[in-house]
Amino acid sequence: MIQGTGSGAGKSLIVTALCRIFRNEGINVAPFKAQNMALNSYITADGGEIGRAQALQAEAAKIEPATDMNPILLKASGDMGSQVIIHGKVHSTMKAKEYYAFKKTAWSAVEESFKRLSNKYELIIMEGAGSPAEINLMDVDIVNMSMSKHAKAPVILVGDIDKGGVFASLYGTIKLLGRDSRYIKAFIINKFRGDIEILTPGLKMIKDRTGKPVIGVLPYIKDIELPEEDGLALSHGSRFTVHGSREIKIVIPKLQYISNFTDFDPFLCEHDVELIYSTNPADIENADIVIIPGSKNTVKDLLLLKERCIDRSIRRAYEKGIQIIGICGGYQMLGKSIYDPDGIESNYKKVDGIGLLNIETAFKKTKITAQVEAEIADSSWLLAHSSLLMNANKNYELSAKSYQLLKGYEIHMGVSKGDIGLFKIKRLSSPNTPIPHHSNAPIFDGSINGNCWGTYLHGIFENDLFRRSVINHTRQKKSLKPLNTRIEYGKIKDEAIERLADAVKENMDIGFIKKVIKL
Repeated sequence: MIQGTGSGAGKSLIVTALCRIFRNEGINVAPFKAQNMALNSYITADGGEIGRAQALQAEAAKIEPATDMNPILLKASGDMGSQVIIHGKVHSTMKAKEYYAFKKTAWSAVEESFKRLSNKYELIIMEGAGSPAEINLMDVDIVNMSMSKHAKAPVILVGDIDKGGVFASLYGTIKLLGRDSRYIKAFIINKFRGDIEILTPGLKMIKDRTGKPVIGVLPYIKDIELPEEDGLALSHGSRFTVHGSREIKIVIPKLQYISNFTDFDPFLCEHDVELIYSTNPADIENADIVIIPGSKNTVKDLLLLKERCIDRSIRRAYEKGIQIIGICGGYQMLGKSIYDPDGIESNYKKVDGIGLLNIETAFKKTKITAQVEAEIADSSWLLAHSSLLMNANKNYELSAKSYQLLKGYEIHMGVSKGDIGLFKIKRLSSPNTPIPHHSNAPIFDGSINGNCWGTYLHGIFENDLFRRSVINHTRQKKSLKPLNTRIEYGKIKDEAIERLADAVKENMDIGFIKKVIKL
C-alpha cells in the first residue's frame, strides 16, 4: 500500500508507476483504492463509476478498469453533502456525519471488492487517501490503516518535499499513528529538486529516529502529460502551454465544482494550442474557443457565473463568433432553463440558463452512466468538419465512417430535451446494469446553434480526428491553414506512463518492495 503524509503527495502517480513496473515484469497486477473522494470519474465497461485515478492505474496495469478497484467513490456536491457511489452506482447523498454512521455498510462493500480482486490478481497495489494520521477520523477509517491491516499489506509512506517540512511530516505521521506505525516499512520522498548531497544527512537521521529507511527520492517531474486526479493542480496555475506556436487559445471557465477537467488534457498534446483555465472576462472574450466544463453542482456553478457576470462574457464571445462548447454540466448551462423539482442538486426549482442552446434540462433521480459509441448525426456539421481534415493534407485518407464513429462516456443526472440531434449514440453496458432507455428508437445527444454546441459525452476530445477538426474549424475562421498533426492521444498517454515508470524504477529501491511483499 502507498500512503501519503497528505493530499497531493503523489500517491496516485506512484501507484500508476508501480502498476506498470510490475506489469512489465509479467505480473498480473491491479490497483485498489477502498474509498476515493474525487470529481474526476470514469465509467467502466459495465456502466459503473470509479475514480479517474484508478482507471489510469488500471491502464498502467494493462487491464480493464473495474468498479472493484474503487468500491466507494465520494463526489462532493456543496451544501447538499457528498454523493456516495458504491460499486459504481449511486447510493445516496450524505452529510459527513451520516456517512461516518454508514461505515459498517461501506466497509462491507470494500471487503467484497477486495476479496474479488484478490481472487483474480497476483498482486494488488493499494492507494491510501489523504493522510493516515488524521487522529479525529481514525475510528471511521476504511481506506488507510484499516485497509492495510485487513489486507496484511506493508505500507510505503510518501512525503512531498516540494511543500516543505517533509521530514516533520514523515516523523509526525509515525508518531501520531502509534502502534499502527509498525505497518509502515519505508519512506519515499517525492518531488525533489536540488542537490541530493544536501538531503542525504536527513535521510540518515529520519531512519535513525524511526527505524524506517528512505527507499526512494523521486525527482520533480514537470510536464508529466498524465491526467491529474482532482482540481488541486488547477489551484497552482491555470495556464497550460505546449511547445511550439500558440495560434489557438482555448479558455475553460474554472468552475468551483469543476468535474472531469481531464476531458481537456488531449488539447495539451496539440502544438498550436494554448489552454487556459480562467474566469477573467478578457480571457473569455478574446479566446478562440471557450469550453464550459462539467460540474458536480451545475446550478451552483451557473449561479456563480451569473453573479460574476461571466455568463454575459460568454454571450459576448458567442456574438463575436467565438466557438462556444459545453460538456455535460456546461452543456446544461448553455441551455434555456434547468429544472430541479425534486431538489436533486439544489433548492432551486428552476434556474434560467445562459440561453445559447435551444434545450431545457430537468434533473432526475436516476443517474445515467455508460460508455458510449456515437456518430455525428448532423450531416452539415459532419461535412464541414471532415472536409477540414481532408484539406489539411490532400494525401491524407479519411473515410466518413471512421471519422463519424466516436467514443466517450456519460455521467449525468440531468435529461435534456429540445433541439437535440448533433450525435446519434449507442450506450454500452452489460445486461446486469441496464441503462435507462426503454424503446428501440435511436438515442440522440447534443445540440448546436451557430457557433455554439454542447454534448453529454465526456472523453469526446480523446478522439484524435474529431479533436483536430474542432481546432481546424477555428483555424479556418482565423484564416489559418488547417493542420494534420496525426497526434494519437492514447499513444502519448501510454508513453507518459512508461516514462513515469522508468523514473520511479531508476530512483526507488524496487528490490526492497519485492522483499517486503515476498515477491
